[in-house]
Amino acid sequence: MMLPFSQDAIALCAPERTAHVIDVAAGPGTLALELAPRVARIDAVDFAPAMLEKLEVAKKARGIDNVCSAWADGQALPFPDATFDAGFSMFGLMFFPDRKQGFRELHRVLKPGAKAVVSSWAPVADSPLMVLMFGALCAADPSRSPPQTNLLSLENPELFAQEMTEAGFRDVEVRRFTHALHVADAESFWQGVTLASAPIAMLKQRLGPAEWERQAELALAYLREQIRAPAEFATTAHLGIGTR
Repeated sequence: MMLPFSQDAIALCAPERTAHVIDVAAGPGTLALELAPRVARIDAVDFAPAMLEKLEVAKKARGIDNVCSAWADGQALPFPDATFDAGFSMFGLMFFPDRKQGFRELHRVLKPGAKAVVSSWAPVADSPLMVLMFGALCAADPSRSPPQTNLLSLENPELFAQEMTEAGFRDVEVRRFTHALHVADAESFWQGVTLASAPIAMLKQRLGPAEWERQAELALAYLREQIRAPAEFATTAHLGIGTR
């Protein structure tokens, strides 16, 4: 689900082969491992040790030696000013408690003239894939309200551009990208979103094992009704690009 948007971000930024790159909230390395053969070095940082463990396993499996993973808080990056030739944060900075500080830190560690790309999901209503996912969650608990567009989040492209500009980036542009995900069946879709979706991961932790298992069965029943044959569901993201 994340890889096509990472490829879009790489194309937008187009770092040179000699570039030293930072990937903030790198997760399991979706962007970093895709970009690694095209640049000199990537520092991939994340707040979650389990994500970094997955990145290390994937890096070794692919024989990649120019991605250096490290624990770090994206709101207080452990790097000197003007260190990197390009920067990314794919579906990570959008969740920071202090997004503005996250943008400022990304700006701080980039060299003058370096580009950064940050991504955020578009409103749920714009993405049939997200509508399907949240439909399953509401079927599991009818008292759960479907998510509404949040104009105070990076779902709002005007606010996205404003926060990036206020952090010091220039020539900021926010673009929409849409990709379709092939869904084979309800089970594979549910397994994928429960692993990839931060809101679902937090919900699972909050509910506890027994209640989560009960709700998961209800969600799967809903999905089996909606996905009767292999199909494609689109999802849309905003990618903001700016120059230090």
